[in-house]
Amino acid sequence: MKTRRTARVSEAIRQVVSSAILVELRDPRVKNVTVLHVDVPSDLRTAKIYISILGDEKSERLTLKGLEAARGWLQSRIADQLQLRLTPILSFVIDSGIKKSIEVSKMLREIQDEPTEINKLDVDAGLSEDGHDSDNPIEE
Repeated sequence: MKTRRTARVSEAIRQVVSSAILVELRDPRVKNVTVLHVDVPSDLRTAKIYISILGDEKSERLTLKGLEAARGWLQSRIADQLQLRLTPILSFVIDSGIKKSIEVSKMLREIQDEPTEINKLDVDAGLSEDGHDSDNPIEE
């Protein structure tokens, strides 16, 4: 059950972690990372950080290793910037939803760009895209 407090803490952790990764983290393995959202249980002892990484599978693994190595440093950034009794232990989860939606968009664009059999038949028959005879326009 997500309370207002856990939602606020989740959003605050997301902001701290994403700005720390973007601006301060100097690990060359960590690049093309977007922090999507953070799940925090009601006891605030852990934080599951959902990330998206653009790139191939090898760069995903490398980036995840870099984030795991920087976990303690990121936890210290959270402790410095947020007044929490306990600093949550971070874990990172790759959310591939964005990558999948990009792939689907590419496929749809490719399908849209390919002329279909029906359009080829219409062009061969001399019909325009709206199905009318292109040589004999209908007067309105």
